[in-house]
Amino acid sequence: MKKLWQKAKSPNHKVEEALAFDKSNIPTHIAVIMDGNGRWAKKRNLPRTAGHYQGMTAVENIVEACDDLGVKILTVFAFSTENWQRPQAEVSLLMKLLKDFAAQKLTKLKNKNVQVKILGDLNLLPKEARMAVEKAVKDTKENTGLIFNIALNYGGRWDIVEAAKKIAEEVEQGKLKACNINEECFAKRLSTSSLPDPDLLIRTSGEQRLSNFLLWQLAYSEFYYTDIYWPDFDKNELIAAISHYQKRQRRFGKV
Repeated sequence: MKKLWQKAKSPNHKVEEALAFDKSNIPTHIAVIMDGNGRWAKKRNLPRTAGHYQGMTAVENIVEACDDLGVKILTVFAFSTENWQRPQAEVSLLMKLLKDFAAQKLTKLKNKNVQVKILGDLNLLPKEARMAVEKAVKDTKENTGLIFNIALNYGGRWDIVEAAKKIAEEVEQGKLKACNINEECFAKRLSTSSLPDPDLLIRTSGEQRLSNFLLWQLAYSEFYYTDIYWPDFDKNELIAAISHYQKRQRRFGKV
């Protein structure tokens, strides 16, 4: 896995990256680990809830920015299978925010031709949150613009295990021979089966790990880490990430 690691080089680094930005070389698929809501709030002596609320606004802004820049697919890591281990009060708040975001923000995306998709197992989500998300998916399924994937109750290991189960069932039923199982066969049974792998992974807040996100799909993605907390990640920061991506020579194991 290749990675790009950028820290702010100067007070004018956003201007510098904007000048180097090539609008003809935009990554098709961008994946984002949205990190730092709690630390953003702590830095301002605010409750963690304030960070999560501001983080939702950042999501809306980045969806619009990707659409404006010509990105075809945006996948965000909203809630992992491990996040259930957080304090119950915080989990409940996140579920409420999810319901409100789906009902208020995602519905608006229908008029912007954005198609909402979900990665993950929705069965554990509270009923109201699940229904709001499913409605957003249904209302935008005919749209042909930016594909906005939201990873909810998602984990890369869960995704791989579910794909393995599907293959095992097909082998047991005689629909698939073991000798025909290959990478392409496996990828078609992942939750991202209809999509190309991400070209660029962005993680905010300075952390440098995958946190069980798209483990199969990120094999040859370019990685970009920034110290910016997610609530402060805006279109200029997105342009900076894409500018760094454009400086890479992607060889996919070749010379």
